[in-house]
Amino acid sequence: MRPRPEWMSLKDGLILEFLEEHDLELPAKPLYRNLNRHGHEIGYSTVRQRLRELEAHGLIEKVDDAGYYEITSKGRAYLEGELDIDDLERADD
Repeated sequence: MRPRPEWMSLKDGLILEFLEEHDLELPAKPLYRNLNRHGHEIGYSTVRQRLRELEAHGLIEKVDDAGYYEITSKGRAYLEGELDIDDLERADD
């Protein structure tokens, strides 16, 4: 099991894993629909909230002005267990 800082929700790992496994760039609504389509129960407002938090910590990034997100190299490193909790501070701190 990967270490999880206090700010991180269990749903964050789900979102990161989904983006990584499917190699996708998605905005919040299609991400929400596809997560649920694949059997993951998560609300749309939760997806939107968690995307903002993951972006603030540098684990995902917006790829355009239309709100498409993709996982970053930092996000991939987190999934691989290569980051310490201290490395998961806000990107703007």
